[in-house]
Amino acid sequence: MSGPQYLKYGGDTPCLEIRSADDDMVIVDSGSGIRALGNSLVGQGRHEYTMLLTHGHWDHIIGFPFFKPLHNPANRVNVYGCSFELNSLKDVIAPSMSPPSFPIQIEDIKAEVAYHDICLGCFTIGQLDVCTINLSHPNQGLGYRFTEGGASFVFLTDNELMYRHPGGLDYADYVAFARGADVLIHDAEYTAREYERTKTWGHTVYTDALQLALDAGVKRFGLFHHNQDRTDAEVDGMVEDCRRIVAQRPAGLDVFGARQGMEIQLPAAR
Repeated sequence: MSGPQYLKYGGDTPCLEIRSADDDMVIVDSGSGIRALGNSLVGQGRHEYTMLLTHGHWDHIIGFPFFKPLHNPANRVNVYGCSFELNSLKDVIAPSMSPPSFPIQIEDIKAEVAYHDICLGCFTIGQLDVCTINLSHPNQGLGYRFTEGGASFVFLTDNELMYRHPGGLDYADYVAFARGADVLIHDAEYTAREYERTKTWGHTVYTDALQLALDAGVKRFGLFHHNQDRTDAEVDGMVEDCRRIVAQRPAGLDVFGARQGMEIQLPAAR
């Protein structure tokens, strides 16, 4: 989406950059936002890259072919994720670089790319502890919890809380996974009225995502995966509605709308 009504929150599809205290870097998803990230990283002299994928829907992998570090033979890129019903994680990404979708095929990438099928479990990337959870989404997906020095960040995009897709979990499981996080970023694509016709499409009503944040006792909650037709003013209205609801509760919770280029600083090690 583009135009003056979308300038505040932006129009790129999902891509997050996570930095540890020791400057370990993790990229989550390769939506269209990864193009600008790659352009920035090229000038930083990095040759080792780590990428985590939530799932293979087009909006989350469409930027992969445009990630410039992939086209430098001096670089190594480790890609983590779950192949689910496919044979390998590489097969999840390959359609974005297959004819007639793109002129350069995945076998023509010049960087050394290693694919790691992780699915469920916990592992470490530098100083970051990473744990996964199954998302409730058509064709499945992975959510992530990142922890370092006692600070934690939970990322649950494309997760339908009020409908259990094959491979998805119960609401209580997502509450437990997000419990006590410093920051929770969660899918908040729909209003209640929109959800009357979009139930089973794999996304969540923003007030249900807010309830998850409240039930999990997180400190900050970010609305994410804004609907492609949602204007800045409409997202602002959703955020203000969440803040109104929170103001009526005894527990404090900081609510914000995730936006393109936004930086979030987690608490120092404690």
